[in-house]
Amino acid sequence: MNRAGLGFIFATIFLDVVGIGIIIPIMPMLLVEFVGGALSDAAYWVGVGLATYTATQFLCAPLLGALSDRYGRKPILVAALLMDTLGYLGMGLAGSLGFFLLARAVGGAGGASLAVATTYINDVSTPEKRAQNFGLVGAAFGLGFIAGPALGGLLGGVDLRFPFYAAAAVAGLNTLYGLFFLPESHPQDKRRAFQWADTNPLGWVAAVRKYPMVSSLAVATFFSGLGMMCLHSNWVLYTNYKFQWTPAQVGGSLAVVGLCSAVVQGGLIRVLMPRVGERRAIVYGLGLSAVAMSAYALATQGWMMYVILVFASLGGLAGPAIQAQLARVVPPAEMGLIQGALTSLNSVTGVIGPLLGNAVFGYFTAPQAPVKVPGAAFFLGSLLAVVALVQTVRVFRRFPERGAVPLGEAPIAQAE
Repeated sequence: MNRAGLGFIFATIFLDVVGIGIIIPIMPMLLVEFVGGALSDAAYWVGVGLATYTATQFLCAPLLGALSDRYGRKPILVAALLMDTLGYLGMGLAGSLGFFLLARAVGGAGGASLAVATTYINDVSTPEKRAQNFGLVGAAFGLGFIAGPALGGLLGGVDLRFPFYAAAAVAGLNTLYGLFFLPESHPQDKRRAFQWADTNPLGWVAAVRKYPMVSSLAVATFFSGLGMMCLHSNWVLYTNYKFQWTPAQVGGSLAVVGLCSAVVQGGLIRVLMPRVGERRAIVYGLGLSAVAMSAYALATQGWMMYVILVFASLGGLAGPAIQAQLARVVPPAEMGLIQGALTSLNSVTGVIGPLLGNAVFGYFTAPQAPVKVPGAAFFLGSLLAVVALVQTVRVFRRFPERGAVPLGEAPIAQAE
């Protein structure tokens, strides 16, 4: 395993997530300024802002994944990080809702680099260490969300635009870091020819169908991601509406989320994964997420949210375990393509989830709502997590522990 490369990509993801986390506590409040009205009125445009980012991520992720398979991981990561920088700067300078959404789109194109970063981890990991190293990716996210939202909450308390400028500075430093210090992980002899067909944003359907287990898990990933987006896109709105949290308080809560995620994915996963196993970790993680989202919706005091999120952080076991399961199925030459495809699938949930979840929040908090249910979007997310859990159990019953192989090579026992 290339420990130096793993350390570099960890730092790269950390700095990138800091840049993302800085703007979370204040973006809804800035959009309230653009559209006017109450929080329920702005909820829809918050969803649009989030969906715009992930829509362009959806369109660009397969392109970046395929380009990284052809030209290497490093140049694609650096180019994507540069787009991140421009996107944050544009949001800070935006004087209208339209310009803000355009800048979000530019940032979304850069955000598609996550597929390449994930593939980098696969490149430098041995099979027995993949789950643990993917856990380090989760830890980088966690640590980034400790620093980012806390900093964003503090800066946003001074001026709502300061966090965007800070995010641009962080992303710019990240770009330079990747340019000068990140070693290439994808050797020339393992690269594949670039094909435009691989850049089709819906091409992930054909890509994942080559591997029956991957396509089946993709369905579960879709519902799980949709549920999590209902939670993420409404956290600031919900806590402000129900508990009157300020940007600083929201940033503090998200910092705690990041801390818990770092502890689970950077430490506990190394202890729990060998004992529990990858498949049980996925099932347990989805189950915990479903319970936690309903608990958020039922909380009556702000302090309860902190108790629940500590419990909910154990749901983070599922992500690295899923990545490790996929790595057992997909050959290295196609890993960038598959990761790009699955990032596109996650982006679909990032488009649908905020639009759906925020519309539900807006409806059930509007003055004319038949009944006020601020946590309605969280209840919806819990239901979607249950659907993902049921699908995952079905997948594991269909495919034995030895995993899946491409169509045409599957043993009779794996056929339906």
